[in-house]
Amino acid sequence: MNSFIIVKNEFLKQDTVAYFHYDYIGFGHEGNPDFINHLKNQFGSTDILILKNAVNQLKKVLKEDFCEIKKLNNNKKLTVCVVPRAKSEDYYSEYQKLFKKTISNVVDEIGEFVNGTNYIIRHTNTRTTHLNRSGYGGDGEMPYIGITKSTCNISKDVLDKDILLVDDIYTLDINIDEDAIQALLDNGAKSVIFYAVAKTVKTKNKNTYFDDYVIF
Repeated sequence: MNSFIIVKNEFLKQDTVAYFHYDYIGFGHEGNPDFINHLKNQFGSTDILILKNAVNQLKKVLKEDFCEIKKLNNNKKLTVCVVPRAKSEDYYSEYQKLFKKTISNVVDEIGEFVNGTNYIIRHTNTRTTHLNRSGYGGDGEMPYIGITKSTCNISKDVLDKDILLVDDIYTLDINIDEDAIQALLDNGAKSVIFYAVAKTVKTKNKNTYFDDYVIF
């Protein structure tokens, strides 16, 4: 597991400690954690065996990293929340919600965290940022300051809680994660730590830098 700092910006009022497990270098690239994309099951057509394998890979990583994060934070009682997908909760089938469901199951199995995986529920569609350039972003708006509070219901149970906020992939300058962190703090969370299974890296190509996650 690796650590970094999410630096404050117009979406986020304070620096935030963050962790990630894998470098995300682009779907299909050697060594990339493609199972994350399989779990998205973006078009609802991913083979069930591929989904099962992806769930098992995610479980292994989460169990390892969550326990390490707890130790690094003085065994503090953390409430695990999940950054919601771009569309409203009822937009997705159960086979497109496996990322959050797996996190919930892992939290319950470990037993040393509070399960807050349903504390942030999106009620209004936003644009799917990583598919927007290819024309599959769908309806809704791109990230703007306060988009989480505008398009999600946030449980009152976040009040005075130390939150571990989880997402699948962190990409700098998208600001969905930054906005979600700030939304939790604005709703009374005592503190927020961030964790992503993977963090997008910049790849050099023909003297320019591009984000493989955004354009794949």
